[in-house]
Amino acid sequence: MSPARSAFLLAGLMASAGVAHFVAPRQFDSIVPRSLPGSPRAWTKASGVAELVLAAGLALPATRRASARATALFFAGVFPANVKMAYDWRHRSTSARAVAYARLPLQVPLILWARHAGTQDVRRADGADR
Repeated sequence: MSPARSAFLLAGLMASAGVAHFVAPRQFDSIVPRSLPGSPRAWTKASGVAELVLAAGLALPATRRASARATALFFAGVFPANVKMAYDWRHRSTSARAVAYARLPLQVPLILWARHAGTQDVRRADGADR
């Protein structure tokens, strides 16, 4: 898949996640580490705004490279929330635990996806992307 197409798909994911932070904030509030200063809702809103900004940056060729790097850092930065979720959900149903635990290794492909989205499209001699 071309980096440009990858960036648009990632922008869609980020925009969807950003909107979800405002539409259903309680699910995100619950995974904000309590060691962070301020209210969980403030962090939920801030991360939603960050995701929307990153989505816009990924969609625009002029800002795609920098936004892709920032998105990779964002994915790494939210990892503690995923760890907290896995810990908090350790006594829930098997399916809930599976969701929480699956989020942990998912950060790696998300980071790699963001890195790929920030690379330049290379045109072959026949005009096709590679």
